[in-house]
Amino acid sequence: MRLRLLVPLACALQLPASFRASVVKIDITPDTPQYLRGYQERKSEGIHDRIYHRIAGMDDGKTQFFLVSSDLCVASPSFYDEMAIELEKAGVPRGRMWWALTHTHSAPEVWPPGLSLVIMPERYRHAPDLAYTARVKQSLISGVLEARAKLAPARLGVGWGFSMANMNRRARDVEGPVRLGLNPEGPVDRSIGMIRIEKADGSPLALIANYAMHGTALGGRNLLISGDAQGIVAEYVESKLHAPMLYINGAAGNIAPLYGGAADFKSGITQFRVLLGDKIVEASRRIAALTDEVSFQTGSNVIETPRKAGLGWVEPLKDFLRIPAGGPALIRVPVSYLRINGDTLLWAAPLELFCEIALQVRSQSPYPFTFFFGYSNGVLGYLPAKSEFPGQGYEINVTPFTDQAESDFTQGVVAHIRGMAR
Repeated sequence: MRLRLLVPLACALQLPASFRASVVKIDITPDTPQYLRGYQERKSEGIHDRIYHRIAGMDDGKTQFFLVSSDLCVASPSFYDEMAIELEKAGVPRGRMWWALTHTHSAPEVWPPGLSLVIMPERYRHAPDLAYTARVKQSLISGVLEARAKLAPARLGVGWGFSMANMNRRARDVEGPVRLGLNPEGPVDRSIGMIRIEKADGSPLALIANYAMHGTALGGRNLLISGDAQGIVAEYVESKLHAPMLYINGAAGNIAPLYGGAADFKSGITQFRVLLGDKIVEASRRIAALTDEVSFQTGSNVIETPRKAGLGWVEPLKDFLRIPAGGPALIRVPVSYLRINGDTLLWAAPLELFCEIALQVRSQSPYPFTFFFGYSNGVLGYLPAKSEFPGQGYEINVTPFTDQAESDFTQGVVAHIRGMAR
């Protein structure tokens, strides 16, 4: 008598596990006046709109990944490392949580400020509010763990959108160096990278919108807590789709909002609901091919490039600098990658990257959907294009990098992306 071995159909066919996802939104609006990050040293005098951590959890059956968008300006990579270590102790492997900052210049600073202590020490003559920093940290960690606990069957789709809400900000004249302003003829990236996540019943669960734009629509005169244009747009889209939207900034190092400097919230900032918000809503609705058959591949590398001559450093960032014998000090830039199925590649770095560098990487990527997440996992400063160094200007004055950085960075990123495709 022959025994028959009964094998479950899913195992026999090795069907992919169903995709699961979740979303969590946590209010991190301060209860007390705070020193605002960005521009000169200044302290808040009230609240215009509330600021948040927005967290999307995703699970392909083998790999869990958590993306956090926070309405903050910049933070030290060492601060991200602290959170990553605590999450690893709680069962979230290192590198499976990315922390993207919207780069609003109207949100509180978090401590330590990283390289800003070296480049702009005049901003930090005050004592830090360590209690608020602790709140940011603990709420993010608890939010990621909550997202992990809430994972449920879902579907995912990817697409592109387009908006003319931004412009190159490297203004030029016949005399003098480049200055901050508007340059309609300069490089700009107006594409919107879109990821739509739906519940199993087809209702929206979360939206991820990747768009390059400095969070400076309000300008340095504003003293009210705000998510700036990014926060205004996210809240507007959420009111339309009835689901949280994670605003993920892109290569915005030389990209400004189309309107800027309005401190009254009426002279331009609300127009971003139409200029960008409506375009995100339209692009979301065009994503029709959603699937629960999702697979992830994660990766990372460290790209080394020379530090600017004469620049100091800070002890909390010692792991981000290498001083070889007989050569210049090298800044170590960590880059993270996430491949989604066979057509989508997300890559993230702790940089204010110039847009032409991200566009060059996209043009050489084998993935039709290649999205760059800037201001991610901390910030190590501006990384400008080599062609911009002769013109000088603000970003060149404060960058910790040399004009060799574009070549080193682009080659390292493209090589890794192509390696993931093999």
